[in-house]
Amino acid sequence: MKNLLLASVAFLALIYGAQVAAQELKIGFVSTERVFREAVPAVEAMKRLEKEFKPREDAIKKVNDEARGIQLKLEKEGMTMSASQRREAESELGRLSRERQRLEREFREELNLRKNEELAAVLQRANKVIQEIAEKENFDLILQEAVYRSPRLDITDKVIEALSEK
Repeated sequence: MKNLLLASVAFLALIYGAQVAAQELKIGFVSTERVFREAVPAVEAMKRLEKEFKPREDAIKKVNDEARGIQLKLEKEGMTMSASQRREAESELGRLSRERQRLEREFREELNLRKNEELAAVLQRANKVIQEIAEKENFDLILQEAVYRSPRLDITDKVIEALSEK
């Protein structure tokens, strides 16, 4: 009796497992990198950042140009300058170099911070769109990072298009 019960349970488990295996999983893949590069909200965010940080880029360029001018003056007229004029020019060149390094460091730090903020907002919107697509098209799983994926699983174009419409 016990063996019959075990055999029945094993048979039912085998049938149930076969049914589960027979169901096809629907899996998709989204390239986050492409979304960040091609989606309208991401492109607009990068343009906003360029516009926001343009004055600071110009300030760095101005300091560079000023330092380059002093360097050229030292190279051309250094031999004919008095020692005090040469020291003053070298001192100014050192000050400009430190100023440029400080400006560049602050620029990079703040640009990276703002870029991360903007991309996080784009990613949040993309995740909502991905979830909507998954529910609408009955996906079982959608991955955003993968070592390998088949091109037939890639739904990145759908996500980029949906983000562009919103």
